[in-house]
Amino acid sequence: MTVVMTVAAVLLSAAAVLTSYRILAGPSTLDRMVGMDSLTAIFASGLTVWAAYTGKTFVLPGIIALALVGFLGSAAVTRFRVRDDR
Repeated sequence: MTVVMTVAAVLLSAAAVLTSYRILAGPSTLDRMVGMDSLTAIFASGLTVWAAYTGKTFVLPGIIALALVGFLGSAAVTRFRVRDDR
């Protein structure tokens, strides 16, 4: 089981690094928003892997709250964003 958790942690770390690059190098606001939404999902996934590994469930309400905040943030940015100048 430790091998599976280690592989999951390495893959989530690689995804976080690649997503951070997308946030920093994104040419438009929507690219950055997609990157932040992806980073929020990766962070929630990391917390879920940690909860499964340790067997501690006190972090599960935080994971649910993080998912809701990520969704609401994406919806708000999409609704109220202005067009980028080209």
